[in-house]
Amino acid sequence: MYFEDRGQGDVVLLLPGWGGSITDLDRLRQELGEGFRVVAADLPGCGRSEPRSYTADFYTEDAAAFLGLLDRLGVGAAHLVGFSDGGEVALLMAALAPSRALSVVAWGAAGQVVEPAEGFVPLMNLLDEPSQGLLPLAAYLAEAYGPERARAMAAGWGGALRDIVAAGGDISLSRAAGITCPVLLVVGSDDPYCPAAVVQELAEAIPRSRFVELENVGHDVHLVAPELLTGVVLDWLGGH
Repeated sequence: MYFEDRGQGDVVLLLPGWGGSITDLDRLRQELGEGFRVVAADLPGCGRSEPRSYTADFYTEDAAAFLGLLDRLGVGAAHLVGFSDGGEVALLMAALAPSRALSVVAWGAAGQVVEPAEGFVPLMNLLDEPSQGLLPLAAYLAEAYGPERARAMAAGWGGALRDIVAAGGDISLSRAAGITCPVLLVVGSDDPYCPAAVVQELAEAIPRSRFVELENVGHDVHLVAPELLTGVVLDWLGGH
């Protein structure tokens, strides 16, 4: 697992989304570095972390891996901050090990997998038959990882998501009542992958949660509105 550990203060574990890397969050990481110790890590199988296979248990496997990383670094508890799959892992970490989470901030995450209107085939065939909306992701993956690895990543990830939905779709929603730390859930009003209503359902199930919907923003809030997201995250962490 690739990670970078910088700064002083309370620890923030910063996790990007699937297929991305910690460089996607450079703006946020720089701002957080002014007052926190930031451990930024690429998800298993993504960025500079080693390739991996995907099963229906991969979120649980990743949550355990990052709890293990905190152990290796001698960190008892941290703020868990993540985007999309990184946010899902952060929420699951807080559910599985409540004492390890000072707070959670997640955007583009809902505690469950919701099947896209077009199903999972466009994700699984992302490199060869992407839907119009997935063309930018397909191009990015091919450039970042090479077509062969990107093809395997998409097929494995999409297939695992399909299997999770077949089993009920749950990631952390069923455990939400056991998340005892404060949680901030941020969603773009135009997010096609993580609808606001689904995120609000999770927020209502977490005892100490705050739900924030950002207007005219999609899934990649940190890329489309970096200043807005950075301000929201810094204000939250400053109060927790």
